[in-house]
Amino acid sequence: MKRNERIRIGFLIHDVSRLRRTAFDQRMKPLGITRSQWWVLSGVSRHGDSGITQTELAKVLDLGKVALGGLIDRLEERGYVKRHADPQDRRVNRVYLTRKGKAMLDRMAHVGLEMNGKIMKGIAMERQHLLAELLLIMKKNLIAMDVVPGSNERRKGANGADRSNAKYRESKWSQRAESRVPDRSAWSETDHG
Repeated sequence: MKRNERIRIGFLIHDVSRLRRTAFDQRMKPLGITRSQWWVLSGVSRHGDSGITQTELAKVLDLGKVALGGLIDRLEERGYVKRHADPQDRRVNRVYLTRKGKAMLDRMAHVGLEMNGKIMKGIAMERQHLLAELLLIMKKNLIAMDVVPGSNERRKGANGADRSNAKYRESKWSQRAESRVPDRSAWSETDHG
């Protein structure tokens, strides 16, 4: 592969990502949801009925605690999430989706599937699977290069053990990456990922 073809791939990935976000934002606007808000709702939803602490969510989304707190405030005011003190540590708040929040996520998923169908129009399902696999490999390679934002503090374990080595980071971030890419055996002809 020639050097300028590799550069072109980077630009294409960036452009597709930017255009996809813009298209999704436009489709969310009538629902009254901003990109940041739907990102938070999606992050909370991955933790089911057990909820997630605000600190954990800030780390997962790579957001500052103050910025995340404001987003959660607005989502709570609109009835999409609720906060409760953690049963083990009353100083810590856990964030949960409400029934209204789950309904909004269902609407967002429907919009996303419809939009993804249009984006992937003309691309055979096997090529879509290959694309997802290739992007996951690229993501893992980036993680292994230590480009994932975060401080050394974030890489300390609960027992204070240093988790800053590349193998640990690759393992943890890869698990997160894989949890966001559906199992290809579960994909159907109408599900465009």
